[in-house]
Amino acid sequence: MLIGVPKEIKVHEYRVGLTPESVRELVARGHRVMVERNAGEGIGASDSDYGTAGAAIASTPEEIFADAELIVKVKEPLAAERARLRPGQTLFTYLHLAPDPDQVRDLLRSGVIAIAYETVTSPTGGLPLLAPMSEVAGRMAVQVAAHYLERPSGGRGVLISGAAGIAPARVVVLGAGIVGSNAARIAAGMGAEVVMLSRSAGPLQRLQAELGPHLRAFVSSPADIDRELQEADAVIGSAMVPGGLAPKLVKRAMLSTMKKGAVLVDVAIDQGGCFETSRPTTHADPVYTVDGILHYCVANMPGAVPRTSTYALNHATLPFVLELAQRGVMEALRGNAALRDGLNIFRGKVTRREVAEALGYAWTEPLQALVT
Repeated sequence: MLIGVPKEIKVHEYRVGLTPESVRELVARGHRVMVERNAGEGIGASDSDYGTAGAAIASTPEEIFADAELIVKVKEPLAAERARLRPGQTLFTYLHLAPDPDQVRDLLRSGVIAIAYETVTSPTGGLPLLAPMSEVAGRMAVQVAAHYLERPSGGRGVLISGAAGIAPARVVVLGAGIVGSNAARIAAGMGAEVVMLSRSAGPLQRLQAELGPHLRAFVSSPADIDRELQEADAVIGSAMVPGGLAPKLVKRAMLSTMKKGAVLVDVAIDQGGCFETSRPTTHADPVYTVDGILHYCVANMPGAVPRTSTYALNHATLPFVLELAQRGVMEALRGNAALRDGLNIFRGKVTRREVAEALGYAWTEPLQALVT
């Protein structure tokens, strides 16, 4: 199979779909890999590194999209990339379709097979391709909050850890999944007072046992969230629905009760955000203020640490790329239910129920799509 790796073009996105080490494994199994020139420079991988691993170097993205049977990326294709997709081609990347009607429309028109990292599952029901970036984003979220709490950055002028005789910052984490758990661990490690709210008791109990007195945990209700927001210096929003729109846990009216200069970090922004006032931002212009509250809503947070992120992502994605290449896309999708859960678009049909419901499309069951 010919696998193409274009250079990412999202603003300040430095990750790359395949590392040279991943290319080497694919080539060793008889596949061809074409990598766009300078695609790996953000992770310190040169064209020479890719060439040594066995890749052909393409001068333009047009070459990649024109020839490759399988396109492996990191972020969703932007409009210019979507225009290059062709019928029957397979796209394997993060898609986050539910809040993005333009992308869905273009992917349907293109006739591609689009498999989303974020909805591929594991035999135990986890999200193995979302997990590594959730871990990175959760850890980064507290770094981001600490920075924007500084007065020169527009914040309240609060140090996360506090100081001798001075109370630390209060960090409220919404959601106890991978993002939330990692955010809570980092915030506690930095000396913050950490409050976690989640609708599931089990994860809260496990994290409470791990962090002990550094964490206060509650099974949440809207009233609990409203109460904790009033004392929060920073809020990390991580609640999400796999493949669907994130729940809006913080309404605009709640902002008026918060401390001016508090920071909201919306890690769920790829799925529409879990704050009502969230809108996607970029690393070039990461924050904005609503009612005196700073909002950080960068949709590709892990792109700021591309070497760590790319290698963590490739450890998770490479087995699936190998399976798609070795077995062929159709056979891999038919035979692997976990991979099939990642199938969001199939040759003009929406095959992810949450996407269809969010955007008003008819839903086609994936196995049905694969046999028609």
